Amino acid sequence: MTSTAHSAPSAHREIELVRRDLDLGGRRLSLLDSGGPGRPLLALHGHFSEGRTFARLARELAPDWRVVAPDQRGHGESDRPADFSREGYVADAVAVLDHLGLGQVVVLGHSLGGVNAYQLAARHPQRVSALVVEDIGAVVDDDLSFCLAWPRRAPTRAALIEELGDSARYLTDALRAYADGWGLAFRPEDMVTSQRQLLGDHWDDWLATDCPALLIHGIRSDTLSAEHGHEMQARRPHTRLVQLPTGHTVHESDPAGFAAAVRAFLGSL
Repeated sequence: MTSTAHSAPSAHREIELVRRDLDLGGRRLSLLDSGGPGRPLLALHGHFSEGRTFARLARELAPDWRVVAPDQRGHGESDRPADFSREGYVADAVAVLDHLGLGQVVVLGHSLGGVNAYQLAARHPQRVSALVVEDIGAVVDDDLSFCLAWPRRAPTRAALIEELGDSARYLTDALRAYADGWGLAFRPEDMVTSQRQLLGDHWDDWLATDCPALLIHGIRSDTLSAEHGHEMQARRPHTRLVQLPTGHTVHESDPAGFAAAVRAFLGSL
């Protein structure tokens, strides 16, 4: 089933996202937890982002769903790891579920987080009841080396935004004040390393499970093509494809439409 979804904005529910930190062998992994009695949903962000990118979605889904959104390794408030391997990202996700005492969950992921989501399902199928994958394919070949030109520090927030140019609009959540000026909540060289570990053909992982899945495609995306999205849907049972009139960051560009698509899918489970 393929559809194009549109939705009017809905009223945000008042919830408090609580920050929790895990100690993973001396490495901090930080997360945001919307709490409450709702069914658990693990939300995994993409490169350059962090857990709070899903704060609006958490409000939209409350109180039926409890959204747990980690800052994945090397992002946001989480520490830099020794590596950015596929195994490392998946192990972090399992550690979050174990720490919070969560058994089987729905896993949602954008870009990097989308691959992490379906690889978590492939390696630990008993932990994942359903998938929501936002604008990433079963084959990844993007290059993030452009970010190496971003400034490490700037004297003010405004100066950092100016130096980042057009990229600044995608990095609002990642701007931080440090003792030596303003910078980003990640190291660009880490993002390049992480992306290189993400490259490749992951069809086996995408096809390893047949739990219900929602694939959300931004029609103007330069990351996931329409042809590849349709192939992912056709080759995997119980997969629904929704297309929205956005680029790659669907949940930020069309938050109401994204939330409506996710809510409709979750309601069918």
